[in-house]
Amino acid sequence: MTEQTKVDTSRTATAQPAPPAAKSGDGQNKEAINQGRRRLVLACVWGYLGVNFLMFLRYFFPRTLFEPDTQFNIGYPSDFEVGVNQQFLQSHRVWVRKDPGSLFVIHAKCTHLGCTPDWEPTQNIFHCPCHGSEYDIDGINFAGPAPRPMDRCWISKQADGTILVNKAILFLSEPYAGIDQFNDTHAILPV
Repeated sequence: MTEQTKVDTSRTATAQPAPPAAKSGDGQNKEAINQGRRRLVLACVWGYLGVNFLMFLRYFFPRTLFEPDTQFNIGYPSDFEVGVNQQFLQSHRVWVRKDPGSLFVIHAKCTHLGCTPDWEPTQNIFHCPCHGSEYDIDGINFAGPAPRPMDRCWISKQADGTILVNKAILFLSEPYAGIDQFNDTHAILPV
């Protein structure tokens, strides 16, 4: 009996299964796969060429920066209260400083590296967060690495009573060089 089981297992081991019958749709399946591959390759090639064409067209359109005008109207002197007004800080990067008898505009640019200082109303100082320069309420530096006070903008009263500011003309004070333009005609406006 043991011999018969050996013979039976050897017969099954040597017997080879019959090859599967060839399907009629097998060629169509390969053709569909090849067509999908072609479409993918063509889509990649056309996408690459399309992106390059768009970059080529972009060359003909200038890259411009749209900055606010250097000359702008800030309103009437009565629109401002005594102290520092931050109304034009975001739009024009200036502070309007009003005293009981005068008004002037400080350009909000640190003289150390050009950062925009923060106005600290509780301490009445401008503090530059980059390197710690500090300015008093008039924009005069008293601490930190800033070499001189913040600049003041050109200011003029118009015929209708409004105030015109021009940031293209700045007045500076350089105590070590003997330059002090803060008292010039258009650096401060009597109100």
